[in-house]
Amino acid sequence: MKKIILILTAMTLAIAACEKDDYPFSGDTPGEQNGVSNLKDPALAWSSDSFEATIGLENSFPVLTNAYNVSVSYESSQPEVATISSSGVITLISSGSTLIKASSAANETYSASSASYLLTVVGTSGDDAYDGALSFASTGDPSSDDDISNTTFKGKITIKFSDTGGATVTGDSYNYVSVDGNNVTVNNTGGEVLIYELTGTTSNGFFKIYGAKKQAIVLNGVSITNPAGAAINNQNKKRTFIVVSGTNTLSDSESAAYTTEGEEDLKAVLFSEAQLIFSGSGLLTVNALNKQDKSAIATDDYIRMMNSPTIKVNSGSGAGHGFKGKDYVQLSSGSLVVSTAAALKKGITTDDYVLVEGGTHMVTVTGGVAWDEEDSEYSGTAGVKADNYFAMTGGSLTIKNTGNGGKGINAGSYDFDEENHTLSDSYISGGTLSVTTTGREVNDVSAKGIKIGWVTKEGSGDRAKVTGNAGNLIISGGTVTVNSSYGEGLEAKGDLTFDGGETYVSSTSEDAINSQGDLTVNNGFIYAFSSGNDAMDSNGNTILNGGYVMAICTKGTPEVAIDANTEDGKKLYINSGATVVAYGGLERGYSASQSVYSMSGTAGSWNALFDGKSFIAAFKAPSNISSFIVSAPSLSSGYKGVSVSGKEKCGGIWAVDGISGGSAVSISNYSGVDSGPGGGWPGRW
Repeated sequence: MKKIILILTAMTLAIAACEKDDYPFSGDTPGEQNGVSNLKDPALAWSSDSFEATIGLENSFPVLTNAYNVSVSYESSQPEVATISSSGVITLISSGSTLIKASSAANETYSASSASYLLTVVGTSGDDAYDGALSFASTGDPSSDDDISNTTFKGKITIKFSDTGGATVTGDSYNYVSVDGNNVTVNNTGGEVLIYELTGTTSNGFFKIYGAKKQAIVLNGVSITNPAGAAINNQNKKRTFIVVSGTNTLSDSESAAYTTEGEEDLKAVLFSEAQLIFSGSGLLTVNALNKQDKSAIATDDYIRMMNSPTIKVNSGSGAGHGFKGKDYVQLSSGSLVVSTAAALKKGITTDDYVLVEGGTHMVTVTGGVAWDEEDSEYSGTAGVKADNYFAMTGGSLTIKNTGNGGKGINAGSYDFDEENHTLSDSYISGGTLSVTTTGREVNDVSAKGIKIGWVTKEGSGDRAKVTGNAGNLIISGGTVTVNSSYGEGLEAKGDLTFDGGETYVSSTSEDAINSQGDLTVNNGFIYAFSSGNDAMDSNGNTILNGGYVMAICTKGTPEVAIDANTEDGKKLYINSGATVVAYGGLERGYSASQSVYSMSGTAGSWNALFDGKSFIAAFKAPSNISSFIVSAPSLSSGYKGVSVSGKEKCGGIWAVDGISGGSAVSISNYSGVDSGPGGGWPGRW
């Protein structure tokens, strides 16, 4: 394939970035964070959240806002799709999608910042075209019936849409296809396993199919707009493969009425009664413009993404969800880009679980809170909504929800638990997850970065008593970044356990990390920052067994860096093996099996913990915070002003390798009193 090289240039005005792994105080006005002055936020931002580039053609890529002209490094998550040089030069390699990221490191003046957009690369006409064969290569899981290579097809029917002469059909030796202009209906009464290839363009048509055997629908450079409703309506209840080749578009219209025939469901622009398995290497864009609460893509079974297609979903302010699989949603590969604008609606939603295994995916939600007639309560939006659990083992998922009452991920509902008598544990064991929420609480619907599970209460306010809760979350790998402006960053209504990975959570209003049950850290790197509440809080015990924990609370009394529910007899435990750095106090009556000290370091710089022979770890201090509570195995002294050449963790907060230099500082037994904004406060003793 041909390659094209273009240079990214700076721009003075741009749309806000889709991903932003900012340093704790970034985004705040200097000098206005509870008496703690802040580093300036470079506010790196691309001019678009996503972009489609075509190999062999001239492309005007998104441009980067870099108002302070800070030093920027670039990264492509899938270099086999496109690369980007140190000067911002993009080279297109092959069809697919990749996340293009620009990052700047923190220094004495500026906080760390990053911004990303999803680049989708497609070939020129013919490069990704379906070759007409009746068999397909493996789509990545040959042991599963979802892999199209395991299906034997008997024949192929091709439908070519045209606004000038109507749709034409070739290969229909069975006489299954009826055509009325560009309204095409297939009634497969013989039970053959067939391929239906769709090509051409219509501004007033649809493709509808009945059958009783599994089938494949190849979208090979087709554009279908149905002003009345669904562009593709699959009434076959058997597994349906959607093979995406070339560039394709499916749309309804603002006036679409979605009139049903008999008892047929009709829920989306691309609707299916059966499982939908997406594969191929092309691009499919689905636009839900209706005002009838109809989704962009929906099935009454499950949806799975395989191979390397790019699916772009746009659901308007009067439409429904973006991507809905009733039974579950499994993102094994490819790229899914979802944008939803309606109140109450979700980017990705399912009645059971969402599993992210691979690929590069992005969800943007802008809708707010509204009255939910079905549940008789106010409700909000979510980037991902799973009634049972959310899981991630690989790939990349970026979520941004700007709607009031909006959540990034909302998994585990009371209704599912009541019906099935249990919720499965949500878990993250790999991949890269980035969640940003900026909305406020409206009508008692709060905005949160990640919410797992449910809780029921009697009473209201501070006197409310918890009567039931469920929903555990286990993080054992991967990289998790959560920034929440007006709600909890990461919240589990059951137990929250860290067994590995890197987790960075920031909230400027509520707890950064919260669990209704026990909060346990066994391993991994964690950073929790809150300027509005506790940095880490549990309604049960908080148990630090290992790993690296940095918790920063700038709110002041009665909030603390690390909290536990002592009111109900629970406790904070700092056990041998944990490495802890805190600012803002510890919960009263904590129990420690290793010494806890006070340490003075250097604000806005790297400081380190030393065991007498080697550095245990280094941590990056926030701006104008230089005193800390520290605890670590065999800790003998601290160091300030150290240098770090090894890999940084949690967005540049932790490091365990390549630590050198600096000067030793003494440590003293922690007294339970810390210096904070405007003076001092007791550490909840």
